[in-house]
Amino acid sequence: MKYYLIAGEASGDLHASHLMQSIKKRDPQATFRYYGGDLMQAQGGTLVHHYRDLAYMGFIPVLLHLRTILKGMEQCKQDIQEWQPDALILIDYPGFNLKIAKFIHTHTNIPVYYYISPKIWAWKEHRIKEIKQYVDELFSILPFEVPFFEKKHHYPIHYVGNPTVDEISEYLVDSHPVPDEVRDKDYIALLPGSRRQEIEDNLTRMIEAAQPYTERYQLVIAGAPGIEPDFYNRFVSGLPVTVLYGQTYAILQNATAALVTSGTATLEAALFRVPQVVCYYMNFGWLVKRIRPYFLKIPYISLVNLIADSEVVPELVASDMNAANLRKHLESILPEGSARQAMLQGYEEVAQRLGKPGAPDRAAEQMLACLRKRN
Repeated sequence: MKYYLIAGEASGDLHASHLMQSIKKRDPQATFRYYGGDLMQAQGGTLVHHYRDLAYMGFIPVLLHLRTILKGMEQCKQDIQEWQPDALILIDYPGFNLKIAKFIHTHTNIPVYYYISPKIWAWKEHRIKEIKQYVDELFSILPFEVPFFEKKHHYPIHYVGNPTVDEISEYLVDSHPVPDEVRDKDYIALLPGSRRQEIEDNLTRMIEAAQPYTERYQLVIAGAPGIEPDFYNRFVSGLPVTVLYGQTYAILQNATAALVTSGTATLEAALFRVPQVVCYYMNFGWLVKRIRPYFLKIPYISLVNLIADSEVVPELVASDMNAANLRKHLESILPEGSARQAMLQGYEEVAQRLGKPGAPDRAAEQMLACLRKRN
């Protein structure tokens, strides 16, 4: 069969590539065409557009490149219609993908499958109307999405497990050497985000908070792809801080504790059983804190706490994210700290709720079962 996939960022490229691999195991005649990246391209098929050509975030960047984005969207619609795949598979990237879903559902008979659902439980819950209307089957990777979609919105979905579980389990199968830069040293991992402003806001406060512990612990930053070393040097020059690129899993596997911005990294730290403080600085934090309940419809920002449905890890957001608060919580999760053991126990509950590895395989199996029912 023919499969058309759309992934709009690096994480989507990764998850889509694993899904393609799982589909090929079940459908040896599978052919692929896609908007995606290098990892998808390694699985074969035809790369129509690389995600970096359309991946713009934030109001100003989107506005400046609006013509390019709209042109890419029109080309995508036309390409899908001309190729006539047996299924359209969308991976996250809701701003683009929901518009494609609407067009394809309205103008063709091609089934629309969504793998890694839009995070409408956090914001833009009104998008449930579009999902109900234009998405034939939704495949979720977060267990708390099941009651959100099925009980609250009466829209049945498939929970297939979480691909991060697969990626870490696969990594742990083989032994990996400790990076030379931190061999035989205890260290605290710093994961300050992937965008420049995000890194600048979070990293300065992380380093300030952890500085009293540098006699005993080295500080190790997981360098973000596309961020040059000179950028980090502005914050770490003359300090006992090491920046390592492309070794996030190796860093987490051997860390004593971690300071982590919100995102998938919080879940990765939990699955590596690294005690962590989740922190995310925002300008005008006092205002953000005041208006947050009106825009953010969830009690937590970290996937760890959302999955556990309780505060397993501390979250310091907006005005609460300052060096003094961060230092206090960091001290509590270091060895002999008062919160360390309870957090590690909470991680076990998170792992249990996520389930066993095999998310791409289960998603592929269920997608093919849905397609067989149509034929």
